[in-house]
Amino acid sequence: MESHARSPFARPGFAAFFGTQLLSAFNDNFFKNALVIWISVHQASLFGLSPVQMISLCSGLFIAPFFQLSATAGQLADRYEKTLIVRAIKLAEVMILGLAAYGFVSASLWPMLAALLLMGVHSAFLGPVKYSILPQLLPNEELVEGNALVEMGTFLAILGGTIGGGVIVLLEPGGPRMVAVSILSVAALGLAMSLRMLRLPSGPPDVRVQLNPFSPTFEILRIVRKTRAVFLSVLGISWFWFFGAVLLSLLPVYARETLHVHERVLTLFMSVFCVGIALGSLLTERISGKYLELGLVPFGSIGMTLCTLDLYFVGAPRVLPAVPLEMSAFLASEHAYRILGDLFGMAMFGGFFTVPLYTLIQQRSEPHERSRVVAGNNILNSLFMVIGAVLLASLDALHLSVPSVFLVLAGCSLLTAVYIYSLLPEFLIRFVAWILGRLFYRLEVLGHENIPESGPVVLVCNHVAFNDSIIVAGSVRRPARFVMDHRIAKTPVASILFRHGKTIPIAPEHEDKAVMEQAFAKIAEELRAGEVVCIFPEGKITKTGEMNPFKAGIERILRETPVPVVPMAVEGLWGSMFSRKDGPAFRKLPRRFRARITLRIGRPIAPEQASAKLLEERVRGMLEHEVELSS
Repeated sequence: MESHARSPFARPGFAAFFGTQLLSAFNDNFFKNALVIWISVHQASLFGLSPVQMISLCSGLFIAPFFQLSATAGQLADRYEKTLIVRAIKLAEVMILGLAAYGFVSASLWPMLAALLLMGVHSAFLGPVKYSILPQLLPNEELVEGNALVEMGTFLAILGGTIGGGVIVLLEPGGPRMVAVSILSVAALGLAMSLRMLRLPSGPPDVRVQLNPFSPTFEILRIVRKTRAVFLSVLGISWFWFFGAVLLSLLPVYARETLHVHERVLTLFMSVFCVGIALGSLLTERISGKYLELGLVPFGSIGMTLCTLDLYFVGAPRVLPAVPLEMSAFLASEHAYRILGDLFGMAMFGGFFTVPLYTLIQQRSEPHERSRVVAGNNILNSLFMVIGAVLLASLDALHLSVPSVFLVLAGCSLLTAVYIYSLLPEFLIRFVAWILGRLFYRLEVLGHENIPESGPVVLVCNHVAFNDSIIVAGSVRRPARFVMDHRIAKTPVASILFRHGKTIPIAPEHEDKAVMEQAFAKIAEELRAGEVVCIFPEGKITKTGEMNPFKAGIERILRETPVPVVPMAVEGLWGSMFSRKDGPAFRKLPRRFRARITLRIGRPIAPEQASAKLLEERVRGMLEHEVELSS
């Protein structure tokens, strides 16, 4: 069995791909921002357009190729070797930016606009390769980390390019010439980096590459919609780009007209936002480890909503300063750090939101269609960004203040958060359980690999305290349906969480046979659907600290739906306020904070072997450290 590298950078080809991608993101933004500022400073115009309209034209020129060419780009990336495509794109970048360099040196707008349009074409063809190539470079368990690193690096490169292009083009004398030299040098370095990328297998030869942009676009959107989870992930990512496009368009107006601050403060805002996304992406990998953590998606959307809403409550200063505030004066103002915290927070939560979705697209898409799915994602991303621009223009026409636009954006984000939660409630609840388990305990989980990544499975565990289900829920990477006493399941307020977490209420036969039969029917239904079901076969929490005998209910479950069984043993909860040590639970004060507890996860047992007696012996052996957790 192949040993996992400590980092994706130890995998052949990843470092070269990572460097190539970063240099592309840096150069795109360096060139675009240098051009926009050059137009603004020189009041450059064509066709009688104002400089402001020219800047809007620049955005349109860059985005337009994504609509027209992403489909063809996706077909190319699925048909031919991706490394060769990247090298061809990087060679084209050198020639395109040679045209742009001529424009900067000669102070001619036409070559620069033509180069901007061609760079949009360049990015449209690079996009489908960028995310679809990762699964060919990294094993499945390193995809989360790979995506986190790419997202982090990309946004830091965007930040560096945006700031660098804006600073260098204004240098006197010779700023535009320095821009010309810089973009050509970075393009050449990117080409050299691409030559070090690993050669990869070509795609299936039956993929047709169609030059007509319309029919392949509809075909690609059909492919995207084929798998519901992939389609919803694409819509989620597109929403983030809508959100980001509106927010980044608002920030200059917010800085200039609402806060009345210097341009350097706007640069600080952009820096905080990009660093926030980079850190959020990195934290996503730290939290998820090698697993896809979908609980971060609704968590991220809720965080984005709250931070945007707080910007509305910050409002506008009561008295505008006579002159724009410099950096030090802004930082000394009343709400400066609150504003920076909100910008950083919405960006960080955005990282939580997007990295799992990109990973899901890569994992759930068919390998031979992956590039076309990414191309479809790019098309919808661009469409949502255009919708965002139209919404922003409409709100401006209604003369809404910038804080009021933040309120509208927060409202849209709230609706998105509610919708995502309705799709993934059990993932968010599992993630909250993960946070609680690690906040209040020093938790060690052994044997993660023993729970299958897909397919039905029954988890059985000893029942020590009322919170052991929270420990299990937060430790198992897949959302589990817990079988729970029907009286606890009816607890006020908590019953809402139990229902959203899809718990299964059960009662003893002598109390309510109908509830018991419904429970067994629901367990069978969930297992047939490929889900994880967790039961505590003792049927009650221990009063002595010793494990109670396992009941035969597990045998009935396996007779009706034969699936693998994974035994688990939790130790360290006996004596907590949630246990029955020294009397009823919840009637004593906590004795220790951050107590050390361990969850041991044993090897799966085939259904034909998994009797109640054997499972009880296996769990007892795990508690006594007599059972090996891995082969």
